[in-house]
Amino acid sequence: MTTFVDRVELHVAAGNGGHGCASVHREKFKPLGGPDGGNGGRGGDVTLVVDQAVTTLLDYHHSPHRKATNGQPGAGDHRSGKDGQDLVLPVPDGTVVLDRNGNVLADLVGQGTTFVAGQGGRGGLGNAALASARRKAPGFALLGEPGEARDIVLELKTVADVALVGYPSAGKSSLISVLSAAKPKIADYPFTTLVPNLGVVTAGSTVYTIADVPGLIPGASQGRGLGLEFLRHVERCSVLVHVLDTATLESDRDPVSDLDMIEEELKQYGGLEDRPRIVVLNKIDIPDGQDLADMIRPDLEARGYRVFEASAVARTGLKELSFALAGVIAEARAAKPVEVATRIVIRPKAVDDAGFTVTQEEDGLYRVRGEKPERWVRQTDFNNDEAVGYLADRLNRLGVEDALMKAGARAGDGVAIGAEDNAVVFDWEPTMAAGAEMLGRRGEDHRLEAPRPAAQRRRDRETERDDAQREFDDFNPF
Repeated sequence: MTTFVDRVELHVAAGNGGHGCASVHREKFKPLGGPDGGNGGRGGDVTLVVDQAVTTLLDYHHSPHRKATNGQPGAGDHRSGKDGQDLVLPVPDGTVVLDRNGNVLADLVGQGTTFVAGQGGRGGLGNAALASARRKAPGFALLGEPGEARDIVLELKTVADVALVGYPSAGKSSLISVLSAAKPKIADYPFTTLVPNLGVVTAGSTVYTIADVPGLIPGASQGRGLGLEFLRHVERCSVLVHVLDTATLESDRDPVSDLDMIEEELKQYGGLEDRPRIVVLNKIDIPDGQDLADMIRPDLEARGYRVFEASAVARTGLKELSFALAGVIAEARAAKPVEVATRIVIRPKAVDDAGFTVTQEEDGLYRVRGEKPERWVRQTDFNNDEAVGYLADRLNRLGVEDALMKAGARAGDGVAIGAEDNAVVFDWEPTMAAGAEMLGRRGEDHRLEAPRPAAQRRRDRETERDDAQREFDDFNPF
């Protein structure tokens, strides 16, 4: 059973905004008391938050689909809908958020660091908020916007000061177990360690974390074995420690060639050239191991490495190694800029979001792109003629009609508003008049050429009644 997961694909969906309400206040002796439809509630956001108590992405491996709650629709009597509840997802410290193309969206380091993975949709305005001097009783309301939905990738990069690298069964887990209180699985066969182990070490006044990287073999940086899965865990470390097995039983291996192989894999992975290196000659408690350590130590020191001899079993050389690591880490921490507490940065959107573009595509279709036009289209109920007319008025005031004329559009040309996968396409009629004074009954708009059958039947009955009244007036002049 999987107990450690450091990479998952997460499908997040923010809550949809609630629809606005189209309502007219009614009470005894006041049949038309004015519009009183309330606004819809905002949809909930999906937010990632760093939590030190979380150490794995296992929960999201089992449940990769997460959705926030929707906003509630508005109601009559000026009652606004309830906002949707935000969904907070705790993630481990050191989680990197990427899109499906591998682009980094956020690097979450530090307790409480947040990232909004999905923005909740706006609630639609009720007809009370849409009333104006010309449009006194709107027969429509705006729809709530859909919440943001997207696929993201979460990658965990362990936040550790020291990274132990080396061949399988070199003794990395044994060193962590004696240097710290960690209890990793230890056995005498390769690939015993299947997940990175993390431990806390105290050396004098310095406290630091140490982690091992399992599965490094030739070709690990290209995906062979388990190395590529865990190489990302060394990216945040301050110092790399090569753990070399001086008592290997494999005839085609020796500590120096192991070191060269690991360094080549780190070079191929990239980004670790500036990290200081320390070499640990492990398993010197075995007679042949001590002899081999004495032979290769001068060569390693000649290359510029600081070399330490240690034995996890006999617990020799551990104090010197621990304090040496503490010194290197203290220097690295002193060289870093002073860290300040994470500040909450509010980035409001620009007040002027009226910008839009009009482009003609190869098939002759004119496409309108812009934040306001696309949002207005999403909020329009196309089953309501008055709502469609209101959209036409807004687009005309924004200057879309003038821009289409300048782009060369003619009557009958196709116009699309929005992205290709979710656009509204219509035939443009540039002679359409604009203004609330052109409207008829609530929910109707005479400018539209395709009235609803029920509305047309109502108009026919009114016309017949008016004709009958005129005939009666002509017959009875008194």
